[in-house]
Amino acid sequence: MDDKINWYAIEPLDVLLFREATPFVPGEGSWAKGQFPPMPVTVFQALRSIKDFYGDRKENKLRDLKFIGPFLSYENQLWLPTPKDLLAVKTKPENQEETPQDDLDDKTDDWDRTLRFQPMTSEAMEKFGFDRDKLPPMVTPEIGRNEFISRPQTWISAEALSKYLRGETLEPPKDKNQKYFHSDPWSVQIMPHIHMKSGERQVKEEEGYFTEVAVRLHSGWQLVAGMSHKLEKTEVVRLGGEGHRALVSPLSEFKQWELLQEFEKPEEASNFAYLLTPGLAEKQTAMYGVYPRNWQNLLRGCASDRPLLWGGVSNIQRRILNSPNKGDAEFALLPQRAFVPPGTVYIFNEKLPKDEKLPKDERLLPSAGGSWLKTFQELSYGKLLWGKRS
Repeated sequence: MDDKINWYAIEPLDVLLFREATPFVPGEGSWAKGQFPPMPVTVFQALRSIKDFYGDRKENKLRDLKFIGPFLSYENQLWLPTPKDLLAVKTKPENQEETPQDDLDDKTDDWDRTLRFQPMTSEAMEKFGFDRDKLPPMVTPEIGRNEFISRPQTWISAEALSKYLRGETLEPPKDKNQKYFHSDPWSVQIMPHIHMKSGERQVKEEEGYFTEVAVRLHSGWQLVAGMSHKLEKTEVVRLGGEGHRALVSPLSEFKQWELLQEFEKPEEASNFAYLLTPGLAEKQTAMYGVYPRNWQNLLRGCASDRPLLWGGVSNIQRRILNSPNKGDAEFALLPQRAFVPPGTVYIFNEKLPKDEKLPKDERLLPSAGGSWLKTFQELSYGKLLWGKRS
């Protein structure tokens, strides 16, 4: 990033509660879904609430602050979302008679090497009846007879990610205390809310009961984020719902980020991109694609955990007024689905072309927009890291 970024550790003092943007109506059986890690703007606003950002008068509030994050950290080690195209390969033990079945829904800590999903060849697309004008599906590569495939855990260390971006095949680290992948380092806590009638021992009928989902980070884990403004001391901020608090502490040095800085700009040999922070692709007739529409002819493939043309559109059933019943399903735009999840991977044709159709600042953001687009840019939404894939 061009501006000097100062890094901060964010240590929760309680559970963290971030409600997903799905439409929600309190009532019997209502479940407010949680989201973790939170969106960048949520953490940014928490940091900006610190008094030092305002000065003596509110009119002196600092503006045009640059921000990146949040990410996860454990013992000063940076953890990012695992690339969606990575596969974990395990060789069958010699004393095991049958080779286990491939299971792409299973995440494992026991693996021998990594492979990557590959775009389906044009010949295979024609054989199976796929539209050759569309983006090729991603398929598993060939493996040995005594090998089977599963998926690595959901978080990858910055060291392993830097190797991945160089096109290296990952193998388990020699140091047994070191890990390249980690499962979600938090536990879920269900929080029921009951709103009683005043002066009575009864729950309000319509909005009296609903359930939320909070998370509790495991011991030693923190969020980390970077901002262009410098804080000199530890501060306490409100982070998320229910007034929960977190300690914000300056990090004197954060060398883990240096492992990824060389991949911030595409090079001549770059032929794929990894999405580091939530992105937002171009809208396509009331739908948001996982990849920008103007990248269609530049891409060989895209690996994500969402359908390529999904975000933004859904069917929703609304509660009928003064009735416990819900009406018929109707068309709805759900903005939280417009965001492309971090870890999504874009594979380009051969070498990355020097084409004006690519985002000028190498971000996964719409090419046009108003002040909201500038906000996305300053908060580092859609930040891509560029690598070389064999």
